[in-house]
Amino acid sequence: MDILKRIIELRDERKWNNYRLSENSGVPYPTLVNMFARGTMPSIATLTALCEAFDITLAQFFNEDESGLVLSAEEAELICRYRKLSKKNKAAIVNLVDGLND
Repeated sequence: MDILKRIIELRDERKWNNYRLSENSGVPYPTLVNMFARGTMPSIATLTALCEAFDITLAQFFNEDESGLVLSAEEAELICRYRKLSKKNKAAIVNLVDGLND
């Protein structure tokens, strides 16, 4: 796995730049810039802080294909509630989430 590429993918999914990633993770901006420019791997502490900013676990970070997906309690609760919705309401939720991602 290319760890830096994965960080960039997660950052770009959220439409963040390095400054925003720094603000949300608490990782100093120069650290991020140097990490990407030099191609150096982040420390475990840095990677943990980045995962917290992305609101994912380290297991989710390394699980590229989402097989054996690990959900937080909050995510599992959302899925349980979603499954109880009518087909019409499920479609409304999907539309809402799509709108939030724009």
